[in-house]
Amino acid sequence: MDWKIEVVTIPVSDQDRAIDFYAGKVGFTVDIDHRINDETRLVQLTPPGSACSVHLQTPGMGMEPGSLSNVFLVVNDLRAARAELMERGVDVGELQVFDDGSYRTAREGENLDLVGCVFFSDPDGNRWCVQQIPARS
Repeated sequence: MDWKIEVVTIPVSDQDRAIDFYAGKVGFTVDIDHRINDETRLVQLTPPGSACSVHLQTPGMGMEPGSLSNVFLVVNDLRAARAELMERGVDVGELQVFDDGSYRTAREGENLDLVGCVFFSDPDGNRWCVQQIPARS
């Protein structure tokens, strides 16, 4: 039996602002944007190439905006991914390498496979990690 993660809930204070960030800046695709009633709106987005989507959840449903930390997005070229995020206006950190139990600044030309990461946060402070993992067969 396969057990797959299909959706991660992201707690946000403003769904419109979050859609602008995740779709407009990070490049996620809006799959669902449906108002169920005056209080409930279902918003689901998917990162390019991902089998897992995110739901944007507003306060009052168990999670506080900005409380999510280190959901990983995986890419095969971290330098290109960072450049793309920067071009889209995302405030993304420097290239980091996980080395000897902590992160340090990556060195020029250093192999980033499995250890290279960059971090960014959404407007509410939810923290994301983008990690370089080579193509899987």
